[in-house]
Amino acid sequence: MTAERVAMIKERLNAALSIEELDVIDDSHKHAGHAGAAAGGGHFRARVVSPDFAGKSTMERHRMIYAAMGDAMRNDVIHALSIKAYTPEEFRAL
Repeated sequence: MTAERVAMIKERLNAALSIEELDVIDDSHKHAGHAGAAAGGGHFRARVVSPDFAGKSTMERHRMIYAAMGDAMRNDVIHALSIKAYTPEEFRAL
C-alpha cells in the first residue's frame, strides 16, 4: 500500500504543477503507534522543484501542494506531509 501512496502523491503533483524534480519518501515506519498511523494514514516527505513556485512565499507553495493532494489529505491516507518546495534556481543554489 505504501508504494501506491507514493505513486499517488507523485501523480497528483505532476498533474498540478510543472515539475523539474520530485522526490517522495515514506516515513510512516518512523511513526508506528502514532495516532495518525493508527488511523491508517502515512507520513511522507516531499521535495518538489517547480518553476511554478517563482514569486510565491513558502506558505503559498505549501498551499499549492496541499491543493494538488486534495482529498488525500485525510488521516486515513496522508496523515502528515513534510514539504521542501524550491524553484529550479533555488534548488541549483543549494
